[in-house]
Amino acid sequence: MLTDPISDLLVRLKNGAQRRHETVVVPTSKLKRAILEILKREGYVDGIEDGMRDGHPILDVRLRYVGEGQPMITGLERISKPGRRVYVGSKDIAKVRNGIGVSILSTSKGIMTDQESRKNKLGGEILCSVW
Repeated sequence: MLTDPISDLLVRLKNGAQRRHETVVVPTSKLKRAILEILKREGYVDGIEDGMRDGHPILDVRLRYVGEGQPMITGLERISKPGRRVYVGSKDIAKVRNGIGVSILSTSKGIMTDQESRKNKLGGEILCSVW
């Protein structure tokens, strides 16, 4: 049982990228899948595949590298934590690294990026930032 599954996902991605692993194995959940789909759409991850390991469902995440093996994900930050939730309105969503990165928010219309949230004029809980 994990206290913070989103933080676990981010740490696994960061550690896998630093060690230049081709794939990272993550226990599955709907929230993790939604976050990974956004990362795939934004170009930080190459692919996501379902699988089973020891009778438990997993997500096999293929990391993306550019140039001479440099990881696409250079930084991750968990913003809203179980002990301290961070909510923002649509007008208060800050850009990550002047637009280079992306924030992932949980809104009333589902999980979306900061750009999509601003466009739809939706606020919500900022889960994490990736750059």
